[in-house]
Amino acid sequence: MENRRLHGCLGLVVAVLLAMLTTMVLGRALNACDAGVNNAANSTFLLYFFIPALSAVLLMAWVLLGALLGGRPFLHAVVLGAALLALCWCALAFFWSGVTPNCPGGTPGWWPHLLPAPAFP
Repeated sequence: MENRRLHGCLGLVVAVLLAMLTTMVLGRALNACDAGVNNAANSTFLLYFFIPALSAVLLMAWVLLGALLGGRPFLHAVVLGAALLALCWCALAFFWSGVTPNCPGGTPGWWPHLLPAPAFP
C-alpha cells in the first residue's frame, strides 16, 4: 500500500510540473506572437484553467497507465514518458495561435527550427 501512495504522489508532482512547463512554453509563444486577447486574459486563462485541466488529464493518464502496465516497470516507464509528452504536445497544438503578423511562419523566433511547431493539420 505504501508503494501505491508514493506512486500517486509522484504522479501528482510530475503532472503539475509538466503542466507548468507546457504553460510556460504556451504563454511565451502567445506573448511573442502577440496572440490571444491580451497578456492579462492569456495569463488568467493559463493559470486558472489550463494548468489545473492539463494536470488532471496528465494525472489520469498516469493512473490509467499505472493500472494497465504496473507489472512491467521498464515498459511502464517508456510508455508513461511517451504518453505524457504526447499529451503535453497535443495541449500545445490545441491552443497554439498559428500564423500572426508577428509570427508569419506560425512560430516565434526563439522556437528551435529542428522541432516542428505543434499544430494539428
